[in-house]
Amino acid sequence: MHELNVLGGELEPCGTDPMTGFFRDGCCRTGPEDLGRHTICAVATVEFLEHQRGIGNDLSQPMPEYGFPGLVPGDRWCVTALNWARAFSDGVAAPVILASTHESVLSVVPLAALRQHAVDVPSDVSSLEP
Repeated sequence: MHELNVLGGELEPCGTDPMTGFFRDGCCRTGPEDLGRHTICAVATVEFLEHQRGIGNDLSQPMPEYGFPGLVPGDRWCVTALNWARAFSDGVAAPVILASTHESVLSVVPLAALRQHAVDVPSDVSSLEP
């Protein structure tokens, strides 16, 4: 069974350089062991990375013991739904790749919020309607 994205299509890869995803397979897949729900494919920005550092989630700091190189602006990364939602509330949400964002995030973040920050809007936007 294939996992779906927020648009209802097959979940597409988010990024492989650096390798992202809870399962480090390049996709924002999730499962019971992913307690943080790393389901939003975000494109890191300076503001987002600073915000995350400010809330105790330093995504810029390399952590070699976990195979984490640290992010720089422009990197695609599967971020947790709650941390992205907090950044959204604080006005510094990162851009989102909708086709690579797992459908389960919709229980935490409304599609309208994701659409405001989408960088992969399809030509037929009717597929974005809830």
